[in-house]
Amino acid sequence: MAERALRGARLGAQSFEDERGVEMAPRQEIEYVCADGHTFTVVMADEAEIPLEWEDPKTGHMGRLVNGAEPESKNEKPVRTHWDMLLERRSVDELEDILTERLELLRGGEIGPPHLHRASARKRRKTA
Repeated sequence: MAERALRGARLGAQSFEDERGVEMAPRQEIEYVCADGHTFTVVMADEAEIPLEWEDPKTGHMGRLVNGAEPESKNEKPVRTHWDMLLERRSVDELEDILTERLELLRGGEIGPPHLHRASARKRRKTA
């Protein structure tokens, strides 16, 4: 077994297979350009869908496809906040009435965290 060992070879570090007889898949080089004018190429398969943007592996900046079509702008909906959704269901006058009612209940000790309640009239009657 000692004569069959490969001296100086590290396990898993190098492949001793050669590429003779291996047919590579068809490839194409795609060129991208960054905003600062720096260009770089990426090798992709012929049948691959080519993205409009690609991150430069050396600088990390996003590059756009050279001679690529501009992406279609999407009609984005405006962002709806919680307040907008609430106003779709209630009017401001209704909300003010609800707020007043809830504040009275909170101050009276009917709702809210127990440690913030003052002894209500009901509790005082039960203990007396």
